[in-house]
Amino acid sequence: MVKKKSKNIVYSLVIPVLNECSNLHKLVMEISRSLKKISSYEIIIVDDGSTDETKLIVSEIIKVLSDITIIFVEHEKRYGQSAGLLSGIKASNGNIIITLDGDGQNDPSDIVKMLSVRKSIRYNDLIIGNRVNRNDVFSKRFASRAAFFIRKIILKDNTPDTGCGLKVFNKNFFLELPYFNHIHRFLPFLFKVYGGRVLSVEVNHRPRDRGASNYSNFQRFRVGLLDILGVKWLASRSPFPIFIKNKHNKTVKKR
Repeated sequence: MVKKKSKNIVYSLVIPVLNECSNLHKLVMEISRSLKKISSYEIIIVDDGSTDETKLIVSEIIKVLSDITIIFVEHEKRYGQSAGLLSGIKASNGNIIITLDGDGQNDPSDIVKMLSVRKSIRYNDLIIGNRVNRNDVFSKRFASRAAFFIRKIILKDNTPDTGCGLKVFNKNFFLELPYFNHIHRFLPFLFKVYGGRVLSVEVNHRPRDRGASNYSNFQRFRVGLLDILGVKWLASRSPFPIFIKNKHNKTVKKR
């Protein structure tokens, strides 16, 4: 289900969803209000095998927002959030990707703030939200902090909030990275490893209005430990050249 495409798309908002039909309509309406002054964007909703009425809700959204390019991508079954991001990014028309969660806890009004930072970033830089006042249960916040300290020790990653769904980055650079399941949890580390910078921007975090999380804390912790070791090995085995310019404006390899 694809709405008409514009030739002047710069920003592609990618929203992976799984059984979030109760939050999706409100979220997309908020996005349209928050980005009124930005005409060069599209919204890509990736349904990762939902069993609710997500497809119906998206069709209603497309009818209501007739002036916005909306692309709907469906997975035949559940593949995970990273797969949803990859599918959405591959379907995008813009050069700049903006990601956010489909549960409504990310505040779309923060997108404009993050885009203002983008003016000073490079091709391989990442802008990521930092949820300073998280509206999650204690167990989820505790698990997040524990994961932060483990990443800090093993990966030397000091990004304060790697789990925030709000991110802004270059599409082509992302597609150059080695893809693996759960890559969305390690984008700050990977961007740094491959020569980029990570800029954290304080953002709002709202309580979940409806529905329930599709992931348990134990599930996150169990796969997280294996992923940390795996991504450290992967980064050491898959370097690619970073280029700099010398004094004569000739491009040379840095490594």
